[in-house]
Amino acid sequence: MYSIVMADSSSGRGAPHQMDDATTLLARVAQARDRMALAALFGQLGPKVKSMMLKLGANDSLAEDLVQETFLSVWRKAHLYSPERGAVSTWIFTIARNLRIDQVRRQSNRPYEDLETVMLESDVPSGAVVVEQKEVIQRVTAALKSLSPEQQEVVRLNYLHDMPHAEIAETIGIPLGTVKSRLRLAYERLRPMLEDLQ
Repeated sequence: MYSIVMADSSSGRGAPHQMDDATTLLARVAQARDRMALAALFGQLGPKVKSMMLKLGANDSLAEDLVQETFLSVWRKAHLYSPERGAVSTWIFTIARNLRIDQVRRQSNRPYEDLETVMLESDVPSGAVVVEQKEVIQRVTAALKSLSPEQQEVVRLNYLHDMPHAEIAETIGIPLGTVKSRLRLAYERLRPMLEDLQ
């Protein structure tokens, strides 16, 4: 991805896209498979995504790999973006964060261990904040473990991977109604356990 993006953005043809906003660029990627638009989007957001990866504990090489994976996902999933769900940058940062979570999870046999990495994003949290965040993580982890494996799966896909219900149904091969039912039952179970955290 770096080689594609860098080669395209260094050519004169890339210049007109440099000033476009991210929404316009992503629309061009989605509708016309416009590699120049992807290069411009990469130029705008790639360094910020890398910075986020470094803050989430990735080394420089891994951060660059995750940036590449992020923009490959943007290329593949551009047609799934919906403005109602937030800004393009937020959508891209969510993809990046989820890739980092997946990468950390693959290195661990504890499924929710990486929540601490995600929640401790501030550069220098105070001791009290760290203690409070660890307590929240422990409660959320325990609450999630109380769900059935099927419910855990749909909650993980919906919240950690930001997947819409229809995409969850397609991904795991169950009816849309079953996805909604599992999420509803999971939320009903989680609500009394976590409602004081809001």
